[in-house]
Amino acid sequence: MIRAFVIPLLAVVGIIFAVVTVVRGSVPPPAAPPVIEPARSPYDAFVAGSGLVEASSENIAVGSPVGAIVKSVRAHVNDKVKQGDVLFELDSRELQADLLVARAQLEVAEQQLAKARLGTRPEQIPPARARVVQAGSEVQAAQSQLEDAKAQLARARQMADARAMSEEEVTRRGYAVSTAEARVAQAQAAEVEARSQLSLLEAGTWSADIRVAESQAAQARASVDALVIEVDRRTVRSPIDGMVLQTNVRDGEFASAGALTTPLMLVGCVSPLHIRVDIDENEAWRVRNGSRATAFARGNKDITTGLRFVRFEPYVVPKKSLTGASTERVDTRVLQVIFAFDPADMPVYVGQQMDVYIEAGGRGKETK
Repeated sequence: MIRAFVIPLLAVVGIIFAVVTVVRGSVPPPAAPPVIEPARSPYDAFVAGSGLVEASSENIAVGSPVGAIVKSVRAHVNDKVKQGDVLFELDSRELQADLLVARAQLEVAEQQLAKARLGTRPEQIPPARARVVQAGSEVQAAQSQLEDAKAQLARARQMADARAMSEEEVTRRGYAVSTAEARVAQAQAAEVEARSQLSLLEAGTWSADIRVAESQAAQARASVDALVIEVDRRTVRSPIDGMVLQTNVRDGEFASAGALTTPLMLVGCVSPLHIRVDIDENEAWRVRNGSRATAFARGNKDITTGLRFVRFEPYVVPKKSLTGASTERVDTRVLQVIFAFDPADMPVYVGQQMDVYIEAGGRGKETK
């Protein structure tokens, strides 16, 4: 009798328990509150974008013009620099040695030019004139000897008795005339040379020689200037007034030339700061020139500031800063919009990501 009532009762209780368990299991669990409450747009119609903080001058990657050993790093992170301030110096000892040689060569060329411009020394003129007088005297002496030789030859030929002088003596006197004529020619040539030297000394330095000396001095000066420029290139200076944002070079390291993946030094103007916001090309038409915008720091909605429109980057580029959302397409292209803000209004750093909401124009409520 008891079995007839207990067993069906237990079966009914089991069925009821199973139904209750299934019903309770089908109810979805309540959503957990977010660890960090996301930022909310202050505008009714808006376009949301991911922004990256950068220097208002854009981040300038400072490199080395040549590959060389770093002699000394003169600027460090957070240092404020002026345009032209030294950031770091490269080893230039070899160029310094070449510069000393070039300056010595320039000194020689300039001295030679000065000598050419001064012309003839006054004390050189009297000896040259004396040589001209001496050459004239030698010409007269040679001519006298020639006349004497000719006279002796004429007397020998005019003798009535041919036996008075041998034929050999007549021939010898003929040779003496030829010798005297040669001496006259030689003396005259020496006189012409002496007079030419005197004329050159009295005229001073030839203008063409001065121009050659000037060209040689200019060439030496250009060599010095070129080496000075090369030495100066070994000193890397700041291109702007700003702040050193990053330093990736140390004393004694080798600095490679050209564009590097990791720059040797990063410099930028941080007052004000800029935010580069990526806007999906499908929503780019909703953003207008001069639109208001508000930025929120990632991870803290209470750190916020208003932004001032600066400009559009008119070239639409492929999206680079991906958010990792499952709906994100890697082939998305974005319009980049630049906004500015005072760093005193928001304690953020260059390179930090921001959530930006831009007041939208046109139809539509919002985009997420």
